[in-house]
Amino acid sequence: MRRGDRLFEIIEILRRARAPISGQSIGHELGVTKRTVYRDIAALMAQGVPIEGEAGVGYILEAGFHMPPLMLTSDEIEAAILGAQWVRTRGEPELALAAKKLLTKVEAVVPRTFETSFVEPAVSVAPVEQLSEVLGAADIRLAIRQGVKLFITYRDSRNVLTDRVIWPILLGYRDNGRIVAAWCELRQGFRYFRTERIVEGEVLTEKTPRRMDHLKAEWRAAMDEYRQRYNQTANTS
Repeated sequence: MRRGDRLFEIIEILRRARAPISGQSIGHELGVTKRTVYRDIAALMAQGVPIEGEAGVGYILEAGFHMPPLMLTSDEIEAAILGAQWVRTRGEPELALAAKKLLTKVEAVVPRTFETSFVEPAVSVAPVEQLSEVLGAADIRLAIRQGVKLFITYRDSRNVLTDRVIWPILLGYRDNGRIVAAWCELRQGFRYFRTERIVEGEVLTEKTPRRMDHLKAEWRAAMDEYRQRYNQTANTS
């Protein structure tokens, strides 16, 4: 690994760390000695990178430090291309357009040596046929961001229709279709709703009674409890 690449990787390791990380741990991840790491960190600090700490104690990067966006590896560029391709073929029109614009912006800032990655990418995603939806994914995402309720008429797996008011938490994307995780006022619990089974839908102006971060925390706790019960049942059967 070239020294310039190694310096960048050290910054990325420190950026991911939530607590001081030792030179030995950094060296183990990069495949170099801790003495090399000490020299590299000293060089970074001399260049003004806000790293705190010392040998034997550990190092941490001050919050708010950002590297230029063009500092991308070939793998990172291909990851961005693959992700954008997936969204373009499986997302609603608004996100598909955003993915296209994202790739254009990334292509504009990467070094010229990576231009062929965009012209003839080494990765690809097969297109799929999308299911029709009455309530658009863009409307659901907007409701989640604004923290407002949705009214839906839902057709379940038994073909039974019910009117529900739900508090949308998360919109999950699948190869063909989407799923809304939400608190259901009718069932007084967290439920999942397949968007192609929503036969009528409307974004309401009424705010959800609980903050979105609290609601998501409650949902995650409920899902963890459900998985634990399921695993216990599976282990005893």
